[in-house]
Amino acid sequence: MVAQEFVVDLDKPLVFQVGHLGEAYQEWVHQPIVSKEGPRFFKSDFWEFLTLNRWYSIPIIWLPVVCWYTAKAFKMGQSPPQIAIILVFGIFIWSLMEYTLHRFLFHIKTKSYWGNTAHYLLHGCHHKHPQDGLRLVFPPTATAILLVPLWKILNLISTPTVAPALFAGILLGYVMYDCTHYYLHNGQPRNEISKSLKKYHLNHHFRIQTKGFGITSSLWDSVFGTLPQTKSHEKERKQ
Repeated sequence: MVAQEFVVDLDKPLVFQVGHLGEAYQEWVHQPIVSKEGPRFFKSDFWEFLTLNRWYSIPIIWLPVVCWYTAKAFKMGQSPPQIAIILVFGIFIWSLMEYTLHRFLFHIKTKSYWGNTAHYLLHGCHHKHPQDGLRLVFPPTATAILLVPLWKILNLISTPTVAPALFAGILLGYVMYDCTHYYLHNGQPRNEISKSLKKYHLNHHFRIQTKGFGITSSLWDSVFGTLPQTKSHEKERKQ
């Protein structure tokens, strides 16, 4: 007898179903369902509520924190030009974190029950339902938890007067990333830069998901060789 393959019921909460897909999970999760209506994750209304976030909650919650840590750096003796440089450096650090997390954590290969379940919650749900407008930004509760070890690490590797501004810069980079990510999926770009960036990101979702890990820019894809080729280049190579 041949064991019947598990089939996900999209009309039921998904989170505790996807783990049963086993090795078939990777293929399933990268076959997108293009709909602005996202699936239900949990049977519990409380846990379901924590997965739903409006994009504007990100700047509303985190920009005041950026301002507070920036002001803290100023009170500790950093001059405005020094703070500006550290902030820019923090944004630069975030851009590398953005690429690294997306490439090596968000696209990790899983096949076990709990591995598939964790991956779906972390990033798989976004590839399965890329237009789900209420799950395009990272939940603030999860962000708050992750900011605690980040702050501790920055205090270990930098000086007490630099850490606040560096923390503010990284957090500002994150806010820019999440807002940009939402816009690339739901906005209507009007200039060439934003049009190109949207095309670049949607290319990652719908054409070649093993490349194009940058969201706010293609800088690190260029540096680390994961820049996807254009369709015209692919045609030339085949010829």
